[in-house]
Amino acid sequence: MDSGYYAAYAGYMARTQALDTAASNLANAQTVGYRAERESFRSILLDPLAGNSQLGSTVNNYGVVHGDQLDMSQGALTATGNPLDLAIEGQGFFAIQTSSGLRYTRNGGFHRGQNGVLVTASGEPVLSAQNRPILVPPGEVTVGDDGVVSVNGGAVASVGVFAFPAGTELTPEGTNRYRAPDKVTTTLSTNAMIHSHALESANQDPIQGSMKLIVMQRQAETMQRALTIFHTEFNKTATEELPRV
Repeated sequence: MDSGYYAAYAGYMARTQALDTAASNLANAQTVGYRAERESFRSILLDPLAGNSQLGSTVNNYGVVHGDQLDMSQGALTATGNPLDLAIEGQGFFAIQTSSGLRYTRNGGFHRGQNGVLVTASGEPVLSAQNRPILVPPGEVTVGDDGVVSVNGGAVASVGVFAFPAGTELTPEGTNRYRAPDKVTTTLSTNAMIHSHALESANQDPIQGSMKLIVMQRQAETMQRALTIFHTEFNKTATEELPRV
């Protein structure tokens, strides 16, 4: 059997999965704090003994999408005028306490809740550097570059910006919040600066995202046409040549 079929099949799988990722990135290009996902590739491994068979060796010469990895590059900062809108410049995430447990986000669209606690737009408490909810008394609120929250000139708490060990893979939940693996220990980020009166945009450029989506579509269509050609040739061989054997 022509190994070109496997090449076309592996390419088609990779392009269709990459197409889904590109479409998701483009759809969230205007989502505050969104981290774009980039596809990574690996060889196809049928089983531990795949290399001992001709089929396994042939298939493993080609790659498929291994999965998506979060792009941690910086998004643009947009001024809002709200002192409790916070944007992170550098590495790290805000921590929020949700009904499902601790989650992390770059979306700093916060406000003072009815009970005086700093919360997200969904009413979930934002955690301090000490992993506690932040109580914001009535008064004029300012937030410094180091995350210190002050009311009428007096410091009341410090917004936490947390970092993860190198190689930690966060799991997306929704569009701009993430779950850390169990038993992963966070630390306070040492290279992050907080900007008040601003929000961080998605780190996906809409124009580049549109171009990539078009490229992925065309490549997937090319691989699909190649598969159709191989399929036709196989049918021809099966119906015309095999009966002569």
